[in-house]
Amino acid sequence: MARVSGTQDGPVVLSKDGLPGWLEPVARVVDTVEPLQLSRFLPPKDGAGRQSAVLILFGEGERGPELLLMERASSLRSHAGQPSFPGGALDPEDGDPGTDGPLRAALREAEEETGLDPGGVQLFGVLPRLYIPVSGFVVTPVLGWWREPSPVGVVDPNETARVFTVPVADLTNPDNRATTVHPSGHRGPAFLVESALVWGFTAGVIDRLLHFSGWERPWDRGKQVPLDWRS
Repeated sequence: MARVSGTQDGPVVLSKDGLPGWLEPVARVVDTVEPLQLSRFLPPKDGAGRQSAVLILFGEGERGPELLLMERASSLRSHAGQPSFPGGALDPEDGDPGTDGPLRAALREAEEETGLDPGGVQLFGVLPRLYIPVSGFVVTPVLGWWREPSPVGVVDPNETARVFTVPVADLTNPDNRATTVHPSGHRGPAFLVESALVWGFTAGVIDRLLHFSGWERPWDRGKQVPLDWRS
């Protein structure tokens, strides 16, 4: 289990022990997925980009398995107003970006943004590092099981507009799926859930997790949602 005293001075480890049976398909993805199966945007080979991490946290709610998401404040410089996983750039105190630094950063950022108690989170896997060209972030997706749920909500309104959970059943519902079309011509998967349009990096990772875990249901890829040019 991941154990963190405060934000970063306790041991942080990965463990698949005791995961609920429904999470096993996701845990298997960690062992088998290749970077290009997740995204065509991979970290620059020259090492450029700002190291960061996100926490992909699965819990169990009233309607079964669910994911923790947040909506970024509209005043932020990058990805303003977008639903996202909790996360952010690594701090020097997080440690080595090549080892447990991303684990610490994912938990620390989730605590800072949502009030999550990291002590109730079991980290069970890390996906290949991906790249967000528009902001230059090299992102390590860290997977967690919310073994002991804690209250969450907006900690700093200057960073976070709201914190919410989405049932996996809603994410797999074909009625809630669409393809976003950016003015640049880029197309990507999207989810219309919890009064939010989840798109971009976050939607792309969710889409691939659903696909490779075997949870994906056939959906109409011709259903399009245009994005504003400022997105």
